[in-house]
Amino acid sequence: MLRIGLLTSGGDCQALNATMRGIVKTLINKSKESVEIYGFEDGYQGLIYGRYRKMEPHDFSGILTRGGTILGTSRTPFKLLDTPEADGVEKVPAMIKTYKQLHLDCLFMLGGNGSTKTANRLSQEGLNVIALPKTIDNDTWGTEMTFGFTSAVEIATKCIDDIHTTASSHGRVFVVEIMGHKVGWIPLYAGVAGGADVILIPEIPYNMDNVIRTIEERDAAGGRFAILAVAEGAISKEDAALSKKEYKKKVAARTSPSIVYDIAREIEDRTGRETRVAIPGHTQRGGIPDAQDRIFATQCGVEAALGCLAGEYGYMIAQVDRKMTRIPLEEVAGKLKYVDPKSDLVREAKALGISFGDE
Repeated sequence: MLRIGLLTSGGDCQALNATMRGIVKTLINKSKESVEIYGFEDGYQGLIYGRYRKMEPHDFSGILTRGGTILGTSRTPFKLLDTPEADGVEKVPAMIKTYKQLHLDCLFMLGGNGSTKTANRLSQEGLNVIALPKTIDNDTWGTEMTFGFTSAVEIATKCIDDIHTTASSHGRVFVVEIMGHKVGWIPLYAGVAGGADVILIPEIPYNMDNVIRTIEERDAAGGRFAILAVAEGAISKEDAALSKKEYKKKVAARTSPSIVYDIAREIEDRTGRETRVAIPGHTQRGGIPDAQDRIFATQCGVEAALGCLAGEYGYMIAQVDRKMTRIPLEEVAGKLKYVDPKSDLVREAKALGISFGDE
């Protein structure tokens, strides 16, 4: 009997179900022994409190195209991992206890950076863990791709596409806030795909003078409108020069909902152009996974299952040089994959005339 556990941790995304389907179908198809499946509800909380349900193969039928997660998810911050729960429960010992009580042979964890750090901790505690790279932000170190990313890009791109007609009709400037608190992969890709005039991402601090100049030059050339794709974590050169403590204090004192509103207000004040904010928000996490996400999620699930059957644990499934591979959890945990300001796509976007506000 092969006993496995599944959990989805952190923010949801479109291809979590597709990934779990890939794991289970491969195990059922390739295992020489029967497979017993336990699904933990609401991420690590299910493992901590023993909230799980025994699942059957039919539970994974028809979920390839279903977004979200059939198990539910939640955030269990790694920095609080050794802080007891409100009711006094010690997280790590409780997770180990649940794992051992169920006599699990492997725990499959679908999650992003923080969740992977916890997976590494459990691996170090002696549990057999395999992580799979989930995040719309595509910021998991060690892998070229994460499932959830391409679907989020599709949604963000459609938002920019749809803004074009109303922006053109009214001759407005639109500032579109795209998810990306620490990294700018989604706004970069969606901005290029959607034909944005300005893309602002955390990795490339901007100067508003350069942003304003781009808008005015477009106006002088006869452009009726302008569109900015702005990461929620976009930062000015002035703010980037502050210490982390000073910057946090400044953000805490902000009276507007987010940086995009400050940018929009300054554009309107300095150019006289009617400026609006558009926020696709959590729709970027929702809906059905696109074709690329379904394929990559399935690949991740298959490779994770095959690794389990081979008795290999303590790693994260990854794509390197477009090939599926495995990266030790200790090499992945705690690291972020940032956009390289000198990458080909940034260079090519600038060649198109897209401004990143840095020059």
